[in-house]
Amino acid sequence: MASGSEVDGDLTVVHEDDDVLVLDKPAGLLSAPGRGEDKQDCLVLRAQARWPEALLVHRLDQATSGLLLLARGPEMQRTLSMCFAARQVHKRYEAVVDGWVHGSPGREDEGEIDLPLLADWPRRPRQKVDVQGKPSLTRWQVLAREERGQTGLVSGRSTRLALFPVTGRSHQLRVHLQAIGHPILGDALYADADSLSRSPRLLLHACELSLRHPRSGALTIWNSPPPF
Repeated sequence: MASGSEVDGDLTVVHEDDDVLVLDKPAGLLSAPGRGEDKQDCLVLRAQARWPEALLVHRLDQATSGLLLLARGPEMQRTLSMCFAARQVHKRYEAVVDGWVHGSPGREDEGEIDLPLLADWPRRPRQKVDVQGKPSLTRWQVLAREERGQTGLVSGRSTRLALFPVTGRSHQLRVHLQAIGHPILGDALYADADSLSRSPRLLLHACELSLRHPRSGALTIWNSPPPF
């Protein structure tokens, strides 16, 4: 189990060794540079100012906060990319969504969303549920149901969920939850006006990453508590 994080300038470092870095990305920061000079500030470039060999292995949406794994060098990037492709990296997110989420009878507090996803090209970067899309699977578990808004939220029913993406499609968690009628609060792309107005940010956080360390083989788990 990794130790607690430390703030180093404009980076929150959760873990550092000779092979991998785990950083805690704030909401609103890009994972990688975008198009245009105004979209150059991003986590990977901030990391490369300290570790020039740091390379991205996966990404988080700009609006999503939480744990991001980086490789130190191209060889480790290839190794970690294969781990992701083989689904050997396990991820857990937390989200607060509109309404009360219920599963099937006898499994009220857990379930899964199995809906194929496809790029919505006329409305990029949005994605959509489509039978022609790629298979996409999300498992969820209820952590709490709230009748009134938490601090900083407009009042109304909401559910705090643990989310376990089995696949890793773009915007998967956001689209899947919107598709079952429970958009993530503060989601500027997929929430309705009421759900969007209930939070000043997207309430989605990557709070746990686990894998067998590519060098030692030891099971390693990194955590970041959600800031909401």
